[in-house]
Amino acid sequence: MEMYKSQLERIQGKLNKLQTLDPEQNLFGAENHQYDMAPVWTLDEIKAFEQKWNIELPEAYQAFLLGIGSGGTGPYYGLEKPENGIYLVMDYEDELNAISEPFPHVESWNWDVDWYDDSKEEEEWAALEHEYYDPKWSAGMLRISDFGCGVSLNLIVKGLSYGEIWTDDRANSNGIYPDHDMGNTERLGFLDWYELWLDRSINDLNEED
Repeated sequence: MEMYKSQLERIQGKLNKLQTLDPEQNLFGAENHQYDMAPVWTLDEIKAFEQKWNIELPEAYQAFLLGIGSGGTGPYYGLEKPENGIYLVMDYEDELNAISEPFPHVESWNWDVDWYDDSKEEEEWAALEHEYYDPKWSAGMLRISDFGCGVSLNLIVKGLSYGEIWTDDRANSNGIYPDHDMGNTERLGFLDWYELWLDRSINDLNEED
């Protein structure tokens, strides 16, 4: 993890600066995470988590868990703790995502379905929705942040597109796609994605002054 040392130090400095710039917690999501960070994990905790779910966490994310924290301050409504990100539906610990299965996508995925077609019977719509939300489409994704409105940000931990951040926007019928919400044109790994959020947040708060 030595290769990430300088970036982690830079991230910690920006985290401190962001909190200083936002004492009233006006940044979107700050009232939720309140600039608190859950305790770091040990390497043993990481290995136990990986073995339990038959995955291998990307090194950049491991470095964050070991050096910064395991949840809390972060994009949108904050970072999910890894143990919470394994569930299919946010805020409901009742259905696991297929995290141990390989992620099936390399390009944006969605169905070409007219969800407002009123010619279909209720049973047809129920069957379509059941298939659309099947965990096989989101296999290999670890949820790391809640965007709101049912949208989540996810780290690919197994299979195709390993290490990238992807958005699951099936709640708004927009499918699953590589995250570009912060203006990035390339696909980002965890640390670069997190630092981009810090840079944009600091810039936004400075512009407000």
